[in-house]
Amino acid sequence: MWDTLLMALALMLVIEGVLPFLIPGVWRETFRKLTEIGDSQIRFIGLSSMLAGLLLLYLVN
Repeated sequence: MWDTLLMALALMLVIEGVLPFLIPGVWRETFRKLTEIGDSQIRFIGLSSMLAGLLLLYLVN
């Protein structure tokens, strides 16, 4: 089980690193815009992301 968890973490880090590596200017501007939105919008984005991940896990299994 730990092997799978570590592989998932490694894959997440690779995926998160793709945009800053390929298009750092766009990534920086997007990150700057994210700092300007409210906490409730950030929470909604986080919740949506978690639910999409759970749905994807459910569909894969």
